[in-house]
Amino acid sequence: MYRVKPFHRRGGEVLAEQLPTCMYRLPNLHRRSAPAAAPPAQEEVDPSLQALESRQEEILKRLYELKSAVDGLSKMIQTPDADFDVTNIIQTDVCSPLTTHGADLDLMLGKDYGALKDIVINANPSLPPLSLLVLHSLLCERYKILSAVHTHSSVESVPENLLKCFGEQTKKQPRHEYQLGFTLIWKDVPKPQMKFSIQTMCPIEGEGNIARFVFSLLGQKYNAVTSTLIDSWVDTAIFQLKEGSSKERGAVLRSMNAALGKTAWLVGNELTVADVVAWCALQQTGSANTAPANVQKWMKSCENLAPFSSVMKLLK
Repeated sequence: MYRVKPFHRRGGEVLAEQLPTCMYRLPNLHRRSAPAAAPPAQEEVDPSLQALESRQEEILKRLYELKSAVDGLSKMIQTPDADFDVTNIIQTDVCSPLTTHGADLDLMLGKDYGALKDIVINANPSLPPLSLLVLHSLLCERYKILSAVHTHSSVESVPENLLKCFGEQTKKQPRHEYQLGFTLIWKDVPKPQMKFSIQTMCPIEGEGNIARFVFSLLGQKYNAVTSTLIDSWVDTAIFQLKEGSSKERGAVLRSMNAALGKTAWLVGNELTVADVVAWCALQQTGSANTAPANVQKWMKSCENLAPFSSVMKLLK
């Protein structure tokens, strides 16, 4: 059917067929040296590209500010206190001169990039924690504080003076320009509660414990003996002077009178958290008018300070 040419001759010699060694023949590029590539010409920057980059940087900056605000609000949303009545919100911008003697807030409250450190306190309006209001005023002398007062849904009504305990509403600045947030929520709780890190800590309960913590943000350092005396006076003021019987109050007033006969303040020659808590306890129990002479003198020294005088207005 098909005729094929013979591939050998009669003498048995095989015919050498010329077969291709490749499909396509190309010139060898390695035999000749290629000319050196010319350096690329430097292109001019397009003005429209520069404008686009500037716009992108501005958008990223605004996104960073928005993230800071959202992170700050998330601290409140993630708590059981998120159902407060937003119609009763009083915000105030406290612009006080800053000093260089404050505590390291990142060390004490934890470093949270892009979010404002916010101390959130729940308190019952029927028994307002006056010591925390005094300490708030002291903090405003050291830091730039963003203060806020909210009303929880568990409380039917709050007196007007407690809604404005941080002052009247003023023009607010962006959250990231403040050093610390101080949020007070009037809520039906048996005792004051505080949180500043929603994800990592349990609430601190009790006016005395919260007062100790807030006062530590002022940066004062004490030795072991002084710290023990301060804690002792704080416990005495809370459990005996404020919550104790009339007999216990009388014993505490005599002890205070003896201590104030030796020093200007309860512990040493400077104001401590013991003075703040004890003064507020005397005001709330109505024992100020019957106090001994040294205690009366000490109370006047407290009231001459601006943080105490501002709280005096709430008692009227």
